[in-house]
Amino acid sequence: MRPLSFFEQKYNSATEFIGKFEDVELFIRREDQIHPVISGNKFRKLKYNLKEAQNNKSTHILTFGGAFSNHIAATAEACHLLGIQATGIIRGDELGRNLENTLANNATLKFAHHKGMQLQFVSRTDFRLKEEMPIVKALIDQDPSIFIIPEGGTNTLAIKGCYEILQNDDTFDFICTSVGTGGTLAGLIEASKAHQHCIGFSALKGNFLSKEIGKWTSKSNWSLETGYHFGGYAKVNSELIAFINKFQKTYGIPLDPVYTGKLFYGIFEMIEAGYFPKNTRILAVHTGGLQGIDGMNQALKQKGLQTIHRL
Repeated sequence: MRPLSFFEQKYNSATEFIGKFEDVELFIRREDQIHPVISGNKFRKLKYNLKEAQNNKSTHILTFGGAFSNHIAATAEACHLLGIQATGIIRGDELGRNLENTLANNATLKFAHHKGMQLQFVSRTDFRLKEEMPIVKALIDQDPSIFIIPEGGTNTLAIKGCYEILQNDDTFDFICTSVGTGGTLAGLIEASKAHQHCIGFSALKGNFLSKEIGKWTSKSNWSLETGYHFGGYAKVNSELIAFINKFQKTYGIPLDPVYTGKLFYGIFEMIEAGYFPKNTRILAVHTGGLQGIDGMNQALKQKGLQTIHRL
């Protein structure tokens, strides 16, 4: 493994003022600017996991993700930079039946493959087994030094990394972030002060993430908003796409359709509805994920729908 110099740096992301709405001030933490691919919460989650892999003298990272996973792309890039082997267990065995066609039509998997990640495609049933699936056990038998990072990167080490997103931000009353597996929100909760309230905007349908987040923190100064998933994970509609494009045109900041687009849509709607008290200061965390725009645009074009503009 090459030196972890990229991950040794202490990143203090820029904070930009978005504007004042209904006597509420909104700011954005630009975690998306850390790196073009290993950006936002993916950098934070991978940082201490890769340090631990180095401490364990592991030269092989194994992880899990869907076909358009930000985590898969970021892990592939990180392992490429560090000169270590990477294997991605990908949900959807149908994707492996014609790999050439899959890579031609999936920018995320094409990128990961180009960076040297070995892609293993499994059925959705097997994927739910995670570390217990036969293919994982076989890989561990071949190389017992494999270091496993969970789907989405969330574990204790990831939360330690996400803790570092907040930087003496005592002046903010609310800390908002999008939620996929819950690790980023848990890290922010742990780093927050008693007077602050953390709000997670779920990208997934349902309220089951509350239980998951509760496993990682004993604090109670947080809540989960479940009304802005737009139908579920990676589901979008023309209203959301129009909002993302308008936000980018107005503020010069790109949003992704799976996470941050839904986050800011929810924040603006809640401000308009009077959820936040007057003179409230809100910090919204931009968690990156912009690599997924190309894949989403491809799907939108096939449906004849408006696409997301690129800067």
